[in-house]
Amino acid sequence: MRMEGDNIRIDGARLWDSLMEMAKIGPGIAGGNNRQTLTDADAEGRRLFQSWCEEAGMTMAVDRMGNMFMRHEGTDPEADPVYIGSHLDTQPTGGKYDGVLGVLSGLEVVRSIRDMGLKTRRPIVVVNWTNEEGTRFAPAMLASGVYAGVHDEAFANSREDAEGKRFGDELDRIGWRGTEDVGGRPLHAMFEYHIEQGPILEAEGKQIGVVTHGQGLWWLQVTLTGKEAHTGSTPMNMRVNAGLGMARIIEAVHRIAMDHQPDAVGAVGQANVYPNSRNVIPGKAVFTIDFRSPDLAKLNAMRARLEAEAPQIAADLGLGIEIEPVGHFDPVTFDAGLVGVVRNAAEHLGYSHMNIVSGAGHDACWINRVAPTVMIMCPCVDGLSHNEAEEISPEWAAAGADVLLHSVLEAAEVVR
Repeated sequence: MRMEGDNIRIDGARLWDSLMEMAKIGPGIAGGNNRQTLTDADAEGRRLFQSWCEEAGMTMAVDRMGNMFMRHEGTDPEADPVYIGSHLDTQPTGGKYDGVLGVLSGLEVVRSIRDMGLKTRRPIVVVNWTNEEGTRFAPAMLASGVYAGVHDEAFANSREDAEGKRFGDELDRIGWRGTEDVGGRPLHAMFEYHIEQGPILEAEGKQIGVVTHGQGLWWLQVTLTGKEAHTGSTPMNMRVNAGLGMARIIEAVHRIAMDHQPDAVGAVGQANVYPNSRNVIPGKAVFTIDFRSPDLAKLNAMRARLEAEAPQIAADLGLGIEIEPVGHFDPVTFDAGLVGVVRNAAEHLGYSHMNIVSGAGHDACWINRVAPTVMIMCPCVDGLSHNEAEEISPEWAAAGADVLLHSVLEAAEVVR
C-alpha cells in the first residue's frame, strides 16, 4: 500500500548526526575510519547501534556468526518481516559511509515510522551483517554468505587474519557470538541502501541509483616462490625473483581485463613480498587478483585465461606458483518487483534517478539467493570509496533514505 504524502520523510539531520557519532568509533588517521571486523572498535560500534535500536523500541537477536537482527514489531507478528541491512565494519583506511549508511538508515526508517505513528502489518528487521568487507578475514560478505548457505560455519570460523588469528576466536573474544542458528529466518524482502562507490551517479547528476544487477567476482590469491638473495651481489641471470613475477602477472591482469571490454575490470589490490627488505630480492610474493563483470561468461573467461598465463610467466622465471580462489559470486539480478518499488518511490518523491549495476559486492548479493532483494544507491564524491576521503552530502544521504522509507512502507504494508 503506497504512502501518498510527500511529507512522509526521514529526519535527515538525525540520520547525519548518527553517522557522525558512529564515525567517532574506530577513527582513521585522515578523517575516515578503521573499524575492522571483530576488533574492539567493531564491538564498540555494535554496542552503540544496539543502544540506539533499543531506545527506538526494537528487540535484538544475534546468530552464531555475530549477525545482529534488530526487530520492530508489526501488527501481525507471524507475517514474514521486511529486512533492511548492510554492515558496520570498515576497511583499514575506510570511509564513514560505506555500509554504515545502510545500517543507520534502516534505524532511521524505524525511528521515523515511530515518530509518525505509522504501523505496518509486517515486522521490520534492521540487520548488521558481520565481516562484509573481508579485509581482515577473506572472503568478503562472509557471514551473510553463511546465512545464505554459500559457506558453512566451520569454514567461516577457520578464516585467519594476517596475524594468524581465527575468525571464530575473535568473534568469541569480543563477545558477539550469538546463540541463534545461522539462516532460515523468514524474509519477505530485503533492502540494502549503500553509497555507489563509483562515479556514475554524480557524473550523471542523479540523486538515486536503482540497482538492477550486481557484478560477479573472482578473487584469486597467487603465491609465487623464488629464492631470496642479495640485491647487490647476485647476477641478474642468476636471480629467481618473485617480485618480478608478481609485476608481470599484474600487467597480465590489466591486459586480460582490457581484452574483455566492455563491462569487465581487473586489478591487484593486495600485494606482499617477503622478506620485504630493501636489499633482498623477494623470495616469495603473495597477492590477490580481483576480476569483476556482470557477464558470467566474461568473468569466468578472465579467470581461465589468468590461470593459463600466470603459470607460464612463473615457469619462464623459474618460480613456483599456487593459485587459490579465495572469493567468488556469480553476477546478480535483483528482484524485478522490488526494483519497481524503489523506482516508483523515487519518482513519487521527485528524486532524479537511473538504473545502475553495482560494481562492488554487497551482502545483498548473497541474500538475493534466499529472498527477494534490492539495493538503493546514493552518489559519492568523485566515486571515491575504500578511502578515508570518501564523502557524501547530507542531502544525498537523506534522499536515498527517503526512498528507502517509502519502499519499506510499501513492502511492509502500512495499516490504515
